[in-house]
Amino acid sequence: MQRRRFLQGAAVAAAAGTVAKPALAQSMPELRWRLTSSFPKSLDTLYGAAEAFAKAVVEATDNRFQIQVFAGGEIVPPLQAADAVQAGTVEMCHSSSYYYFGKDPTFAFGTAVPFGLNSRMQTAWMYFGGGMELMNDLYQKFNLYGIPAGNTGAQMGGWFRKEIKEVADLKGLKMRIGGFAGRVIAKLGVVPQQIGGGEIYSALEKGTLDACEWVGPYDDEKLSFYKVAQYYYYPGWWEGGPMIHNFVNLDRWNALPPAYKSIIRTASSMANEWMQARYDAGNPAALKRLLAAGAQLRPFSPAIMDASLRAALDLYAEVSAENADFKKVLDAMMAFRNDQYLWWQVAELSYDSYLVRNRNRT
Repeated sequence: MQRRRFLQGAAVAAAAGTVAKPALAQSMPELRWRLTSSFPKSLDTLYGAAEAFAKAVVEATDNRFQIQVFAGGEIVPPLQAADAVQAGTVEMCHSSSYYYFGKDPTFAFGTAVPFGLNSRMQTAWMYFGGGMELMNDLYQKFNLYGIPAGNTGAQMGGWFRKEIKEVADLKGLKMRIGGFAGRVIAKLGVVPQQIGGGEIYSALEKGTLDACEWVGPYDDEKLSFYKVAQYYYYPGWWEGGPMIHNFVNLDRWNALPPAYKSIIRTASSMANEWMQARYDAGNPAALKRLLAAGAQLRPFSPAIMDASLRAALDLYAEVSAENADFKKVLDAMMAFRNDQYLWWQVAELSYDSYLVRNRNRT
């Protein structure tokens, strides 16, 4: 009797196994994808967020879904990462949406626009303010699906070979500046250049650039800009909360099982948090080291800030008049920003301002 029961149990278990294997194969197939980053390996936070994302995916799927990460330039040039995804050359990339504003200026909102959102607002807008839906309405026109996967926090205003005291000092400057902001600063007489991070130092050293902006102290120290341009300006008014995305080829995204879509979203959200936390942790010490090495910290003057804001508003009006998608997203984002500051000025800003003034007392 016991033997009969054992055999019956074994038969049931075997039957369950034959059902489970096909089900597992359907919901969690073995996949091998390639992800191209827009960033060099030397930038261990920008590039590293893609590696952290891929590691989380492989761990969550017990090695069934593997994503191999390539640095900018290993497969395609850094600023063509999304083009490769759009064409299906690679399945996905980790890149800044505003690199592709040449396709449509509305791409800029996926990363940052001048005098836009800070990093927390950008995340809130994406997840709960309709930003992700608005941006994916745009991305799908280019065979892309975008998911937030990183944020640097507010960036610096960049490195200049000479002091910039007045608006007139900007005229004729050749400056590396990313995304849509180049069109704004051009209104002030700057000649914008969009080149990858790995090429900036040599251009500054040779004098083909007069100034550059990248991210902030942690990355800027690694790229050694202070050795060839000593004036370090703030704030980066064009990047109050720049977000990086995972872009997935839309056809590949639509073909994924629901479990894998969920895992990619979750791992991307982790990368978004990971990047910001790492920069927040590393920037203070890096800034101290830069100042000790001779960097000259300078604020942009109120006159320069005001002129920059006027230029941004003028450009927004010009582009909105000819691009309905741009106007739709701009109006939604600015309304969200203005409501956010109703709250921030009550709690966040007053709290931070008080502690900045009193940080040495505790």
